[in-house]
Amino acid sequence: MTRALKYVQGFVDNKTGKVFHYFRRSGYPRKRLPGLPFSTEFMAAYQAALDNIQHHEVGAAKRSKPGSLSAAVAGYYTSLEFRSLAAGTQAARRSVLERFRAPHGDKPVAALPQKFIAHVLSTMKPHAAHNWLKTIRALLQFALAHGFCTQDPTQGFKLPSVKTKGYYTWNESDIAAFAAHHPIGTKPRLALALLLYTAQRRGDVLRMGRQHIRDGVLTVRQDKTGAVLAIPVHSDLQCILDATPSAHLTFLTTDRGEPYGGPNFSNQFREWCDAAGLPKQCSAHGLRKAACRRLAEAGCSANEIASISGHASLREVERYTKAVDQARMARNAMARRG
Repeated sequence: MTRALKYVQGFVDNKTGKVFHYFRRSGYPRKRLPGLPFSTEFMAAYQAALDNIQHHEVGAAKRSKPGSLSAAVAGYYTSLEFRSLAAGTQAARRSVLERFRAPHGDKPVAALPQKFIAHVLSTMKPHAAHNWLKTIRALLQFALAHGFCTQDPTQGFKLPSVKTKGYYTWNESDIAAFAAHHPIGTKPRLALALLLYTAQRRGDVLRMGRQHIRDGVLTVRQDKTGAVLAIPVHSDLQCILDATPSAHLTFLTTDRGEPYGGPNFSNQFREWCDAAGLPKQCSAHGLRKAACRRLAEAGCSANEIASISGHASLREVERYTKAVDQARMARNAMARRG
């Protein structure tokens, strides 16, 4: 499988069948890329587009007052630390930092007091506080390493852990209700099948296309971990793929034939769930958990489940396995009791 290039999206001309590639980055003009991916002319144009982004962001840093929070944020965006993050993590951190920079960007980052950090955290709910502190700490560690400040005011803050059950795991009744309302051949049913039979995260599912399937095996490079997975295509998924023709590079596209952005897909998937009468806790990520649950119920070990889901740690996978094993062993014990 050809590895994905950041900010590159492909489109198929429905009339000619020709594939076009564009460099697309929010806030920047769309740029057509010539030739085929990884060819000399393609990569030259791709690098020029990347350089253009860096030029603008470095320019933003130069326009910011030296030593200011705004200058530190602009510098952080161009750093290796930030650029090494997954696209989803970058977007989440940008959201936090831009909301922080808007009212405080002109202030010297070196003068940021600890009591201000404490005050901001005290106004937040636990999850938001954890995300905010993690993001601001990453920024200030960058600022400390590059001479914007001489100390990190986030040091010493340790928030209590947030206990949560995580995303709701779909049960078989939820899956059946969704399938009953959205028949085979529809986009919602295709989305359900891709999520349920690949056990992948939303972003990885949205990039899947027919070019990723060869000899009955779907090859996935996970955006979050970089892991490459070879997943056999389940017969039920193949049936739904065959019944849902697509001329695009991704299986799931908007009504305009464009690939979904993550938030847009989540909103659309929520509408499909509402139409099927499902509870609000049902989400796309909950189907990844349901896929793991099904594998555990089929007797798969934690390592076998992780070979499909791509979990880097077995701790999360083992929760499914243990819960299912306990229920199975309890039934077996009662059956022997007679």
